[in-house]
Amino acid sequence: MSTNQYFNPFPARQITNEQLLVEDLVIEAMQIYGMDIWYLPRETRNQVDYLFGEDTLKQYIKAYSIEMYLENIQGMEGEGDYVSKFGFEIRDEVNYLVSRRRFAATTGQLRPNEGDLIYVPLSSSFFEVTFVEHENDQAMYYTLGRGRDANVYVFALKLKKFVFSNEIIQTGVAEVDNDIRDHYPRTRITLTSGSGTFTADEIVYQGSNVSYATAQALVHSFTPNTHIDVYRVQGTFNSGTVTGNTSNANWTLTTSDDTATMNAAFEDIYDNARIEAGSDGILDFSETNPFGEA
Repeated sequence: MSTNQYFNPFPARQITNEQLLVEDLVIEAMQIYGMDIWYLPRETRNQVDYLFGEDTLKQYIKAYSIEMYLENIQGMEGEGDYVSKFGFEIRDEVNYLVSRRRFAATTGQLRPNEGDLIYVPLSSSFFEVTFVEHENDQAMYYTLGRGRDANVYVFALKLKKFVFSNEIIQTGVAEVDNDIRDHYPRTRITLTSGSGTFTADEIVYQGSNVSYATAQALVHSFTPNTHIDVYRVQGTFNSGTVTGNTSNANWTLTTSDDTATMNAAFEDIYDNARIEAGSDGILDFSETNPFGEA
């Protein structure tokens, strides 16, 4: 016995009006019940560590606004928040649905990729795509047959809370960029004298010009006659003059310290300084063999 030919006349590699109608209804439902998020595709800068299987220079320089439907209506999934021997950890997980057609039209990509990010304005949080499902119940498994492009209307994204590790996130979208800038580790540059006012996020550098700088960074905050806090430092700032690339501010540097207090909501990198200070009070490194009697 076969299925009813009047209700199942769907060609294998063609799309029918019935399938288009279902897809339109799915998109409309997601635009009604979903939420607007920012999708940030990962770029590798063509430098991949094949030994460890990781991209050491990940960057996110584009952001696309698109609607997605949140499946976890009762809260986050995953292991949640807990205190381990490594400190406080947040391991929230969440699932989103996104229209396949809307995603391609908005981003120009055929599918979301593992390692991409989404930013949720409602909770001011970043999530990383860990898996993209296209053949399960959430993705509407071959509804009305298998037509063009396998006739899958949505992608189901499995995401986990993003653990920030100095990736470059500079999308040009103020809402996204402002939420990440406070989480970069910062270097405090002590100033003595000079003129001009450094502006937030401008490049400051040492050298004849920014193209031939021996050290450069982005301004986080500036206190005249006292210091500037900078982030995304390249090179080492030494005693001398620091110049602003756009403001043309010019100040004399005396010292720089890379343990400036920071807002490390993702990972407390500043703990390294605390651990070192604590260990100095426990271990006597003046001993030739502090761990034995010989």
